[in-house]
Amino acid sequence: MAPHSSPSGPSRRTLLRNTAFGVSAAALGTPLLSACGGGASGSGKGGTSSKKGLAAALPDYVPSTVGTADIPSVVFPNGSVTEPGYLAYPSEPVTTVKKTPGTGGRYSSSTPIWGTIPAADNQYYQAMSKALGTTITMQPGNGNTYATALATLSAADKLPDWVQIPNWMNGQVQTGELVGKHLADLTPYLSGDNVKEYPNLAAIPSSGWMSGAWEDKVYGIPCFTTGTGFGQLLFYRQDVFQDHGIAAADVKSAADLMSVGKELTDAKAGRWAFDDIWTYFNCAFGVPQKYRVDGGKLVHKYQTPEILEALAWHYKLAKSGLMNPDALAGDVNDGKTRFYAGKTLIAGDGMGAWGVGDAQSGQAANKKYQRGLLPVFAADGNSKPYIYIGSGTQFVSYLNARLKPSQIRELLAVANYLAAPWGSAEYTMSIYGVKGVDYNLVNGVPTATAAGQSTVQQATYPFLAACPNTVNNPGYPEMTKAICAWLKATAPYATKPVFWNLNFTVPSRYSAAESAQAVEDTITSVIHGLKPVSAFQDAVSTWQRNGGDQLVGWYQDDVLAKYGTGQ
Repeated sequence: MAPHSSPSGPSRRTLLRNTAFGVSAAALGTPLLSACGGGASGSGKGGTSSKKGLAAALPDYVPSTVGTADIPSVVFPNGSVTEPGYLAYPSEPVTTVKKTPGTGGRYSSSTPIWGTIPAADNQYYQAMSKALGTTITMQPGNGNTYATALATLSAADKLPDWVQIPNWMNGQVQTGELVGKHLADLTPYLSGDNVKEYPNLAAIPSSGWMSGAWEDKVYGIPCFTTGTGFGQLLFYRQDVFQDHGIAAADVKSAADLMSVGKELTDAKAGRWAFDDIWTYFNCAFGVPQKYRVDGGKLVHKYQTPEILEALAWHYKLAKSGLMNPDALAGDVNDGKTRFYAGKTLIAGDGMGAWGVGDAQSGQAANKKYQRGLLPVFAADGNSKPYIYIGSGTQFVSYLNARLKPSQIRELLAVANYLAAPWGSAEYTMSIYGVKGVDYNLVNGVPTATAAGQSTVQQATYPFLAACPNTVNNPGYPEMTKAICAWLKATAPYATKPVFWNLNFTVPSRYSAAESAQAVEDTITSVIHGLKPVSAFQDAVSTWQRNGGDQLVGWYQDDVLAKYGTGQ
């Protein structure tokens, strides 16, 4: 995937905003593709689900009654649901699973990790095995190379018993061809009221289960389900804005943003207003996430006039002297460091960027450090703004099809434990480990010990199953209030992108056109000021001739016409 094609597959820990340490996909909720061989949707190779068939397969949704949020969720008519906010950790976590879930089985697993891989069979893993009554051999893999490793395992038919496959890796791992053959169909165990045997799994909203559904069957167990999943966000250094007397609410257009950039940039002082924000700001110009439907006809984002306008603005930005030179040179790895150091003041990211870890890292660089989110606005300053709702989750785990029904039931019982609600006893164990060993309570906040930092905080079990996302930042209640307020103010502008939350397999003959690497590389050159916008137009013309038009036709005839937009 090209650096600027989508933030749905970043290989860094800012993806994560799980209830305690921060997991929320920064991804934009693009269709959950698996670009592998074989036929179109409905071919038996990981195709799209029909609306009727999916409704019959999905588990019933039974919200948890454990705990009361300090800031309740808000449901909006457009389908967005803000995440509940919690200001303090429960002093007495409630037990939701009354008996040990496992029956003594032993299983292998694989999960991604963006950090140091913990030692095998460490104390935390041993304590979890005892709590679960099941031994799951945790084998986390480097998140940056995880897709390649999984593809190798699947090709050799050596997938573990329980495996996490992030949705943006579906194409490389060929998830669409694995479901039913190598990955177990969970529909008989979870569809409808069957899921009530596992109350914590039943408390996962339907949008999460849709992310692991293929061809009218449920295969995946969702982790970190969200009702917003907003990914195209512009963060700013709130402390620096305040020092310069700039109010974020006054930034209402792309022209305003550029003006603020001019006011804040001081190259001699090593301070530039902008990092590379293309991925996160093109939506403001009306650029579709990938497709839009005009009069029943599917239109690719490359073919819209809005993308030309967006590229022209970003080309101007690249030439303006307002963008950090390292960002302009394509250095994406040090963006956080630049932001903390005040070398950039406006940067794009997902919601996972705003949390306790960020505050601690930023304040280590500058005691005044404070992150803020710009309001959502349309580039022209007049049109109604919008923001895309992300998919229900970007993280889905699967069970191996070779498992016996009794083993699947045992692992679903384990998943039920791992999906216990925020602040529960099971959640506390999964996320923080053993009190006095992996964490201690400091002013009422679970705080990792050195042992916990090296084992528990390098998240593993939550990638097998986890409760729906919440907003909570132990020890930073004002941050939680600010995030919840921003979500509530922004959610009314949310819209579902075309093919929202749908899984389907793109035939291999269209793989090159689907990735459109040459076009994406040209976009990178344009937004870095190396090529004019006309170079993008030339690249798109070539793309259309070399399969792009046929790809759009396939989406039109085999997905849109048969299954609708998913909106």
